[in-house]
Amino acid sequence: MDLSDMIKRTSMAKAYEFLDKDPEQNIPKLADWLEKLDKEGGIARQIPTIQKFAQDPSSNWFRLASSLWEDVDDEVRKTLFTNFVINGNLLANPKLTKNRKKYGCNIPWAILLDPTSACNLHCTGCWAAEYGNKLNLTFDELDAIIEQGKALGTYFYIFSGGEPLVRKADVIALCNKHSDCAFLAFTNGTLIDEAFAKEMLRIKNLIPAISVEGFEADTDFRRGEGTFAKLRKGMKILRQHKLPFGVSCCYTSQNYRIIGSEKYFDAMVEWGAKFAWFFTYMPVGKAAVPELMATAEQREYMYHQIRRFRQTKPLFTMDFWNDGEFVGGCIAGGRCYCHINAGGDIEPCAFIHYSDSNIRTKTLLEAYQSPLFMAYHNNQPFNQNHLRPCPLLDNPGCLSGMVDASGATSTDLEAPEDVHKLSDKCKEQAEKWAVVADQLWKEHKKG
Repeated sequence: MDLSDMIKRTSMAKAYEFLDKDPEQNIPKLADWLEKLDKEGGIARQIPTIQKFAQDPSSNWFRLASSLWEDVDDEVRKTLFTNFVINGNLLANPKLTKNRKKYGCNIPWAILLDPTSACNLHCTGCWAAEYGNKLNLTFDELDAIIEQGKALGTYFYIFSGGEPLVRKADVIALCNKHSDCAFLAFTNGTLIDEAFAKEMLRIKNLIPAISVEGFEADTDFRRGEGTFAKLRKGMKILRQHKLPFGVSCCYTSQNYRIIGSEKYFDAMVEWGAKFAWFFTYMPVGKAAVPELMATAEQREYMYHQIRRFRQTKPLFTMDFWNDGEFVGGCIAGGRCYCHINAGGDIEPCAFIHYSDSNIRTKTLLEAYQSPLFMAYHNNQPFNQNHLRPCPLLDNPGCLSGMVDASGATSTDLEAPEDVHKLSDKCKEQAEKWAVVADQLWKEHKKG
């Protein structure tokens, strides 16, 4: 760590201590501290938003920030602030920018990791449900990925799967070893128990994002009878131990009305969630159900609903596709994140199961400089309308062209999927969404 980083870290630590003494009075000063310390502009884009909510105690954002002091264990909150805000953003972003320029490729802010393909559920339309306990990354392999990532500037790691908590011991051990990183786990929530919550309190740097498909009927329809009751029990255990968590929602043609309803947003807040990530259903894998894909009208409904409640509910929300305008389009291919599956294949995205690199034969940097990742680097954004960011779902032929040119192959374990056939499944909805998205984009530009 150089002198500049030491000064930033020390200053932010003092700022946090000051904030911690009287959050209600001092939250308004947070943006000013960040702006003074962010000399390289690593978090410049977020500063105006922070300034806006920090000055209004009645705003939903102020209420959300205040709840972090009411609902979250003091040491957990302090650790996450240090690892996510300071290490993962303030210090990491200048390093990432430097290395991207040095190596001429994308280097991600976050890495999505699958410790295992195993899962204790069998959800409708999920590719992981077909894999079973066939693929696993060893602890040493996972550890090596994180070490390589940190060397390049990546301090945020997300576990997925399969069900990552099938590997509870290794997940906890990795978080414990890399105590300077922030970790998130996409989980079905059914394996969260008292013992695991106590381990989370000990390590302090892991946040679950619990998958919910709506209320009980919709969740159990896709994930199996009794799943909703089990995940709600897990949420209650987390709240009892003052551990933060969020919700991960996949909206489909069947549940979009519920997922986008005010009743559901209020429920997530009532459950204690601090954030919600929204995904739209992707027809990936042989178990895919194309009929579950959201139509253009349904996707537009979610676009408006999420933005509407983002202004009023104390819940941090991210719409993985429809928020493309805020991040300049597609964030995959290492631009902001990439995915490493349980077989070690380094993929551009959790939904793009094609690769030309494996962690067992290439370093992370070699993968970022591989033909497939460089195709992403050289072609992003895939559309000047950032409401059409995805090379698969929104831009027919874009993904297939990159896969063909790079020589990448399908990483699907059960039934390797021809990229052209996959693209064909998305073509009709892509064309219909283009009409809607282009009109929304014109309105956005005017506004």
